Amino acid sequence: MTSRERVLTTLSLAEPDRVPIDLAQAGGDGITIRAYENLVRHLGLPERPVRISAKSSQSALVDEDVLERFHVDFRRLDLGAPDGWKDQPVGEDGYRDEFGLVRSRPSGGYYYDLVESPMADIDTVEGLRRYDWPDPDDPGRYRGLRERAEALYRRTDYAVVLQVNCAFFLRCAELRGWENFYVDLAGNPEFAVALMNRYLDIRLRIAERALEEVGENIDIVMVSTDDLGMNDRTIISPQMYRELIKPIQRRMFDFFKARTRARRFYHTDGAVYPIINDLIEIGIEALNPIQVSAAGMGDTARLKEEFGDRIAFWGGIDTHRVLPYGTPEDVRNEVRRRIADLGRGGGYVLCSVHNVQPEVPPENVVAMFDGAHQLGRYPLSF
Repeated sequence: MTSRERVLTTLSLAEPDRVPIDLAQAGGDGITIRAYENLVRHLGLPERPVRISAKSSQSALVDEDVLERFHVDFRRLDLGAPDGWKDQPVGEDGYRDEFGLVRSRPSGGYYYDLVESPMADIDTVEGLRRYDWPDPDDPGRYRGLRERAEALYRRTDYAVVLQVNCAFFLRCAELRGWENFYVDLAGNPEFAVALMNRYLDIRLRIAERALEEVGENIDIVMVSTDDLGMNDRTIISPQMYRELIKPIQRRMFDFFKARTRARRFYHTDGAVYPIINDLIEIGIEALNPIQVSAAGMGDTARLKEEFGDRIAFWGGIDTHRVLPYGTPEDVRNEVRRRIADLGRGGGYVLCSVHNVQPEVPPENVVAMFDGAHQLGRYPLSF
């Protein structure tokens, strides 16, 4: 099978020739800059400047030679930067993005933390109307996108993933400030819903323009990376999720169902077992990252039994303890377990639970991907 055939068979919930492998091509499944530098060095590959995938999380864009080394079956397709905006430096090591959010990296830190929420004092619909929103039609976002999509889809056999990311729930929490937003949800839900819909309007317009450019030259669309779970429970109650968030997510997924045949990928960390049926109902076809360290998510055999005939699982290799602290053999055993639990009958893409962190030994990264390539052959032998 080609990579594209393998992936589409898997997402159709059937068995391909082997379990597909992903590294930093879909969303929420990448590798941090320091971990990537260590990995390239360990593989004996030529050193190179690391390209940044996401500035705030300091994740790396993975180079083609590394993707080929690990038999990665996907290739990502990113939008460009807008012509009308460049991130503005703030302080010693901070920046303001086009939505007005300010992030800063503390001395010795790995990541950029939110330090200023531009809508902290806006709590009315009229305030939303007056806010200086980014221009979704800025031509820089789409320049060359059509040509890059055609080249990836027509000249390679990889599954092409369009990165549009219409996440709105946590982005609005950042815009308002975490405490303000959760108070809004409880005490001023009409405004909270108006804010989320207004933000989503911008993201869906960007997605609409992007889909017009790429046409049929994609296989998967990364719809959203919107975390709904913490380690021990959902961030908000399932009832509040169903009343306030789910209808807006349904709008988002209906938008994509109406405009593309591409499979719909969704990322949420955490203990989201209580709402997986809701996510399936609104149209999610691939759920990532399956945070096995979170409550209700570790029994991957149960997840497969309950939901595996309706949704594909994408992720599952533990980044909480196994990857950073285990031996290569521990990692290989983790790979075997998750393939055995989630891979039977198809419907499983293997990658780490979210980004590989700086402390993860490169030997363990190699063990994960080499183990996946060796153990994930159908019919499974364990």
